Amino acid sequence: MTQVLDPEQWQARAAAHASRIDAYTAPHLARRQDAVKHPVHDFLFTYYSQRPAQLRRWHPGFGVRLAEAPAYDGVKGYAGGAVTQEYVASQEPVLTSIRRLLVATASRPATYGCFGLHEWAMVYRLEESQVRHNAWPLRLGGTGTDAVVESHRIGCSHFDAFRFFTPPARPLNTLQPARDDRPEFEQPGCLHAGMDLYKHAFRLSPMICSDLVAEAFELAWDIRALDMRASPYDLSGLEPAEGEDWTPVKIETAEGKAEYVARQREFSERGAPIRERLVAECERLLAAAATAG
Repeated sequence: MTQVLDPEQWQARAAAHASRIDAYTAPHLARRQDAVKHPVHDFLFTYYSQRPAQLRRWHPGFGVRLAEAPAYDGVKGYAGGAVTQEYVASQEPVLTSIRRLLVATASRPATYGCFGLHEWAMVYRLEESQVRHNAWPLRLGGTGTDAVVESHRIGCSHFDAFRFFTPPARPLNTLQPARDDRPEFEQPGCLHAGMDLYKHAFRLSPMICSDLVAEAFELAWDIRALDMRASPYDLSGLEPAEGEDWTPVKIETAEGKAEYVARQREFSERGAPIRERLVAECERLLAAAATAG
């Protein structure tokens, strides 16, 4: 049964969503216009394929029809103000793939022993000019950074982090995840697996409600801040906005490791219900796809 939202209802929800997202996208767009880069806050808009305008548009999800909504005419998947069952059926391979990965990830116990060393392995033995964020100095310098990598066990389980390791760092990783075996490696304690909940959510748009996409985005936003605070980069030159803190999490020390693990646990616990809801949405949509005529 399709729920119908009248214009007053859905326009209020769409406006609230746009306002929620603008808090993140407006500063990014202003920086982009001024050709200013931010090593932390630009990541979700450059690494992932979802554009700010796409993130800003609110969708109610499959099973809801928007009354008097000509602005949605021609939007991917829509007809008559609603996402069609035919479109959902066309996305069955994506739904199956995402569900498989999320279920496999949730089935494993979270592990917390990586200490964010993936960012260190990405700059291992590089010249300063080769470093990805070379506008920001390495906190311990090149030699000190290399020493941290060499004195730790590297156990990165996430392919999209591992693939950016420098060539001499790759053999140091105790795991060798590959593009096609993500379900065999992903685990819920991984920061990048938590960030990728945003990717999985927007890949399910417009079939799921944008409120869930926004929740996954905000989790990814907060995770990225920890990811870079625990990185080898010195971000002390960043001007913090209200509520921000760019002091380093010094994972080369016992205190830093403890702080990192505590935050990692928090993010894993925060991501678990988002992952569960995404799995439930995949299953609901797959059921609808199976009955499409």
